[in-house]
Amino acid sequence: MKRTIIFIPVLLLSACLSLHGQNLSDLRVSEVVATNENGLQDEFGERNGWIEIFNTSSGTVRFGGCYLTDDPSDLKKYHIPTTDRNTSVGPRQSVVFHASGKSFQGSFHTNFKIANGSTVYLVSNDGKTVIDSLTVPSDLPADWSAVKIPVGVKQIDMETGISQSPTPGSYNGDVDAKTNSEIMKEKDPHGLVLTLIAVFVVFLSLFILSIIFRLVGKLSMKAVGKPKEKKVRKSKAKAGEMTPEVAAAISMALREEFGGEVYAAIAMALDEYLGTSTHDLESYIITIRPSAASQWADKSQNFRRLPRR
Repeated sequence: MKRTIIFIPVLLLSACLSLHGQNLSDLRVSEVVATNENGLQDEFGERNGWIEIFNTSSGTVRFGGCYLTDDPSDLKKYHIPTTDRNTSVGPRQSVVFHASGKSFQGSFHTNFKIANGSTVYLVSNDGKTVIDSLTVPSDLPADWSAVKIPVGVKQIDMETGISQSPTPGSYNGDVDAKTNSEIMKEKDPHGLVLTLIAVFVVFLSLFILSIIFRLVGKLSMKAVGKPKEKKVRKSKAKAGEMTPEVAAAISMALREEFGGEVYAAIAMALDEYLGTSTHDLESYIITIRPSAASQWADKSQNFRRLPRR
């Protein structure tokens, strides 16, 4: 069980790394020379047309198993060997294939040559998906190249053109181009502008959220229906109705007229009456019924008679 738990994260990590390294869609046919008279030589001292493949991503891409071709009807014309460990390109790097027509000379020699007016295709390892292509102009002079130059420093968007000075295996475009972060670092070395922007964004987000929550609350209250507030009405005593106000008035009057014992008796009687436990049906007449169960529960036994005046 423990081995299984350890094996699953390792498998997921390796899968993520392999996917990152096998992102073939980041490859571009960045430069092509058809007629090479005074330019690049291969390891055999020969000058042939060549094809440059550029990696626009920030990770290494293994392109072994992919295809190169100049014939759209034959996308599997040249198969790049999968057994060659050198068939990989690092981040923002490029590799060059010699279009010598002699594939037996090495992995980076194609089995076809390039002519003006032809289009070079880079095909995925499924033999069907065209990753990228570049067309050589029919009137391209010798030792000139059809080239894709990155727009900005992201190196993903490229514009196609021609170059009088080919750069096989080198970066096409301005090598001194600076990223936006580098430009911001020069203009704001202490990060004050970024701090103010971050604080502004946070408070603006909180303000917008507060407005949204208020609107949602109002809409939900309208949808559910706001409960009506019950008006507290003052109780008015009707004729023959005993209310707490009437009972309090009676007890106060009795307290002024008689002693504390009478007041206590009346208060207990009122408590029984208002509690709907023992009372008469007649208005303004209250009786206390002795309990037959036990003398301890009989409140009348606790009353003390006052001497007559």
